[in-house]
Amino acid sequence: MSDFRMPSLGADMEKGTVVEWLKKPGDRIARGDVVAVVETQKGAFEVEVFENGVLSEIVVPVGTEVPVGAVLARIDSGEPKPAAAPAPPPAEVPAPSAPLPALPPLPPPRPAGERLRLSPAASRRAAELGIDPHGLAGSGPGGAITLADIEAVAARAARPGAEKGRRGFDPAAMRQAIASAMARSKREIPHYYLGLPIDMSRALQWLAVENARRDVENRLLAGVLLLKATALALREVPELNGFWLDGAPRLSAGIHVGWAISLRGGGLMAPAIHDADGKTVDELMAALRDLVIRARTARLRGSEMTDPTVTVTSLGERGAERVYGVIYPPQLAIVGFGAVRPAPAVVDGVVAARPTVYATLSGDHRASDGVSGSRLLAAIDSRLQVPERL
Repeated sequence: MSDFRMPSLGADMEKGTVVEWLKKPGDRIARGDVVAVVETQKGAFEVEVFENGVLSEIVVPVGTEVPVGAVLARIDSGEPKPAAAPAPPPAEVPAPSAPLPALPPLPPPRPAGERLRLSPAASRRAAELGIDPHGLAGSGPGGAITLADIEAVAARAARPGAEKGRRGFDPAAMRQAIASAMARSKREIPHYYLGLPIDMSRALQWLAVENARRDVENRLLAGVLLLKATALALREVPELNGFWLDGAPRLSAGIHVGWAISLRGGGLMAPAIHDADGKTVDELMAALRDLVIRARTARLRGSEMTDPTVTVTSLGERGAERVYGVIYPPQLAIVGFGAVRPAPAVVDGVVAARPTVYATLSGDHRASDGVSGSRLLAAIDSRLQVPERL
């Protein structure tokens, strides 16, 4: 028998509320199965288990707020047993709320590379509701996304109680959570800052040629090249990939890049793209699209919030030349990219305007120093000069 506890979904989380149980006592569960939905200041997250067994008991009913580490349920490694008659909850714990009516299932993610098929009615309705259909595989012929599929997503946004948390978030509460984490970061982490302008001529030329051969839905964004270059550079400079725990750096064997995503209505999340260094640019592009959709519809998994070993923030074409990030504890670094802009550069002894991105690094001086940080930025630059090898 083991305990399934309220996970910590970030440095800014102290407590969470169980808003839905997706398994019931007696159900067999496997490692990676999503068993509950937990709501925090940053929204609602699907929480998975990391062992095989049987869900023998639910300790915390829906609607109950408990601190990080509290026992939510118990898991038995034995064979399934008939569910026991429900016992009255302890006096200090509110009774479970009445079950909500079933909702139509959400369309599954659309496989990477598959052409988007969207009916005109579904397209209009998605635009009205602010739903991005990319990443969804519809229930219509050939995987076409239908009006019913869009309404299924909208229904979950409108459902009270548990399902409300799946789609929305409280911007004021999220801002408070971000403020708490960033204040802790600046108070506890001795930051150092570095910057390097990177010539993007070769990367953008390669990208233009590559995208000319692709359908619109399958084209790559410049940001995916920055992401892959950073992930590969961390192989060369692993001392910046990991966490500061128990007074010492704990480096990670896996490179799980947290990509900063701005949310509609304000707020920010940086869920992990696992093993980013081992993915192709097409796989990373599909992962980015999927993360953005799920972050903005509150369908992220808890592991995607707890696993990032480093964060990357890219401002894209939003105007700012440089961004100096604040490290998200307990990570060791954050890499930032500003907008690509023309800048003077000396090429073969001649000054010429070149498309340039300013890359920055904020590092934790307890775990590394400027030499390591400089090596990382130089490695990112080197990778971007041979984009065909990314």
